[in-house]
Amino acid sequence: MEILDVLVRILVAAVLGGAIGLEREIREHTAGFRTHILVSVGAAAFTLASSYGLQGSGLDPNRISAQVVTGIGFLGAGAIIRHGVSVRGLTTAASLWAVAAVGLLTAQGFFSAALITTGVVLLSLYGLRLLEDHVLYAYTGTPLRLRIHFRSPGYAPLGEVMARLEEAHVVVKEVVGSADPEETEVVRLLLKLPRGLRPIKLVALLAEMPQVKQVNLE
Repeated sequence: MEILDVLVRILVAAVLGGAIGLEREIREHTAGFRTHILVSVGAAAFTLASSYGLQGSGLDPNRISAQVVTGIGFLGAGAIIRHGVSVRGLTTAASLWAVAAVGLLTAQGFFSAALITTGVVLLSLYGLRLLEDHVLYAYTGTPLRLRIHFRSPGYAPLGEVMARLEEAHVVVKEVVGSADPEETEVVRLLLKLPRGLRPIKLVALLAEMPQVKQVNLE
């Protein structure tokens, strides 16, 4: 194999891997621009070694390429973080896996498949995120029930609470006063939180208001 051909395949793998990693870098994920380039170039190098380095040796040239997929699985697992009951990093792990596939395709000279794969991955990371944020999430969101205890009887502070919720892009689905006529300083809210706003953060945001005595999750 000519050295120029090797150089072109490695460089194309680096460019395509970097294009995918750029989105992860912009969103400040641990596995970002450089990591995706290294994964793509590494996968390409292993593929070249298995496809061309073992020619005439009598060894199975597919064994090294097959192990690349397994190795990327371990690398992707390192990008996944469990935070409480939620799990983060699945998209980054999947993008690393896809980048390895791009590197494999590029090293094999299957440039059209590598370009199409890169395009589909970029569409998933950029285009589908907009669809998810502005269309899908608008109908789902995160439901949350709160019990707010004001410092004084009456619901006069409720207007300021509603304004604070609107600023945080929280949708108010239901407002219910206490069933106890003597408990006129308590109100219950059914909310829908926007993407990225955690319940604990919203509770802290409302609890810091001077008219609010206590905020509880229900």
